[in-house]
Amino acid sequence: MNETAHDPVKIGIVSISDRASSGVYEDKGLPALQEWLTRALQNPITFEPRLIPDEQDTISATLVALVNEGCSLVLTTGGTGPALRDVTPEATLAVAHKEMPGFGEQMRQISLRFVPTAILSRQVAVVRDQSLIINLPGQPKAIAETLEGLKDAAGQQLVPGIFAAVPYCIDLIGGPYLETHDAVCKAFRPKNAVRQPRSA
Repeated sequence: MNETAHDPVKIGIVSISDRASSGVYEDKGLPALQEWLTRALQNPITFEPRLIPDEQDTISATLVALVNEGCSLVLTTGGTGPALRDVTPEATLAVAHKEMPGFGEQMRQISLRFVPTAILSRQVAVVRDQSLIINLPGQPKAIAETLEGLKDAAGQQLVPGIFAAVPYCIDLIGGPYLETHDAVCKAFRPKNAVRQPRSA
């Protein structure tokens, strides 16, 4: 029996919260990230989860370590607002080799469909070595909305989610070939970048 062989991928998921990391309340960011990625990707995934406080040096060091451990994609949640303790974007930019501003712009466009305070969000995305690092919102519902985009009642895409561009970005920086479940999030690639199915 022939099955399509999918590249394995290692993904870092980082929840950044003083209170959750100290046990004041249960972290909801890591389960939300893991659940959505498991639904969206056909690839076998190894997750590297981290729950850390809002400390800029700790965040930067965690991101560098995950990249060094071979994570092709690192998603963070939390710490992207204007509050004094919100330093995730600064910590992310500090370890960047390239900034990818389109991701943050699109996340804010999606969130503005729901709340006017989306203009206060400061999410960034960067490339470090052969890894893509993206800051996501803090709420599980907002995480899914920004990754998946907005669909109408019939399931037609109204606003593309940011994850549609992630697989091709990872292609371009030399990472594994990510394949999505179209019903969750249809990845977009130029025709010449689409790989024909391989047999396992």
